[in-house]
Amino acid sequence: MMLQDKDLLSIQEVRDLVKKAKEAQKILANMNQEQINKIVKAISEAGYTNREKLAKMAHEETGFGKYQDKIVKNTFASKVVYENIKDLKTVGILNEDKENKILEIAVPVGVVAGLIPSTNPTSTAIYKAMIALKAGNSIVFSPHPNAKKCILETVKVIKEAALKAGMPEDAISCISIPSMQGTTELMKHDDVSLILATGGSAMVKAAYSSGTPAIGVGPGNGPAFIEKSANIKLAVKRIIDSKTFDNGTICASEQSIVVEKETEEKVVKELKAQGAYFMTKEEADKLSKFILRSNGTMNPQIVGKSPQVIADLAGIKIPENTKVLIAYEENVGPKYPYSREKLAPILAFYVEKDWKSACDRCIQVLYNEGAGHTMIIHSENEKIIKEFALKKPVSRILINTPGSLGGIGGTTNLVPALTLGCGAVGGSATSDNIGPMNLINIRRAVYGIRELEDLKENKDSNENNNTISEDYVNLIVEKIVQKLKEKIN
Repeated sequence: MMLQDKDLLSIQEVRDLVKKAKEAQKILANMNQEQINKIVKAISEAGYTNREKLAKMAHEETGFGKYQDKIVKNTFASKVVYENIKDLKTVGILNEDKENKILEIAVPVGVVAGLIPSTNPTSTAIYKAMIALKAGNSIVFSPHPNAKKCILETVKVIKEAALKAGMPEDAISCISIPSMQGTTELMKHDDVSLILATGGSAMVKAAYSSGTPAIGVGPGNGPAFIEKSANIKLAVKRIIDSKTFDNGTICASEQSIVVEKETEEKVVKELKAQGAYFMTKEEADKLSKFILRSNGTMNPQIVGKSPQVIADLAGIKIPENTKVLIAYEENVGPKYPYSREKLAPILAFYVEKDWKSACDRCIQVLYNEGAGHTMIIHSENEKIIKEFALKKPVSRILINTPGSLGGIGGTTNLVPALTLGCGAVGGSATSDNIGPMNLINIRRAVYGIRELEDLKENKDSNENNNTISEDYVNLIVEKIVQKLKEKIN
């Protein structure tokens, strides 16, 4: 098949899928909450039942991460997300405020375009299908070409289960001939109401510039500050747990460690004791050449790979039991690979004179890359924790928890999600962990409570300082009487 033919076939497939998805969504929009919930439960159960098979497929196809951890991700996407959303009211009247005479009504957005990355392919597909259907939307997936087979299989198993539970035939679908042209057609299609984009910066920017409303997630580059009051042993354990989970492919995982000079020795000793390998300057220089490609983007050769594979790639020798590779770093910027996002078990290590300098360094790292996403602090000092929370340009400040699992809501009480909004500072439409409520609009039916004459009276009262409305006088009298009663009692 010629490349041109593939592009044309991909575009035509998208048009057909969107047309069918639109018709399916019309049926979904007329379903009640019980019917929607039954479909979502079926997706959850199918994802969970097939969690191991899909994890192994994702690992074999992409070569990223560890299939054992991908099983955990699939469990999280199917079970943890489901438990969080199962009782949400997403159909019909959401709220009736009788006092203020306002009705809030859920309105599905329509057809959702779900862009799926290669780093978390099966889990993201399960999660996005559930939150889209829970909100009464149909979804058309655009799979990353390097994870096409496992994503198509995921869509197949959850779709079969959802159909048995009463889902309209084409409410879940997936492009089988993925291409840039096909994805562009999907994002710009007039009948697509919202893009749910998870992936690289270029793809997220394309989603926001498509002309279709989008919720996109940019890169993470979260620094982890170990403040001197922290339980250092536990902080190191959490960081290594996070950075080694699926070999660092979750974007909320730590990308650098920042410490104060007075605790440097203790932290380094503990990191080494728990399996971290501090590279020499020569070794770090060798590896730095493999972190970024010539165009400044992350090298896929290191993504989700073990420390041993990465070391072999760079031609350096490391102990057999190494869990994480660490490089001392003093600089931050586009040309300094260790200061950038590294979806692999590689960390930068910064040493600062005190917590205020560490605070400044974290801000510098985030504005270089990852603004709006996530950062982590390990500390027992509430004052410093609050200072960090007030000043950091991120949507999630994670305290005393692993970054990757805390950011997605696994080890914290954040909304369980695999799409993490980065707020305006990160170029995102929201700072939320994305759930069904982000995929509905709210129609408000409101009763009139004032007449034109009431508005005029208020206006006249404001213009004439010598005139006080009767309602205002009665309010003052009521407050005075209440105060007197309190004194008597």
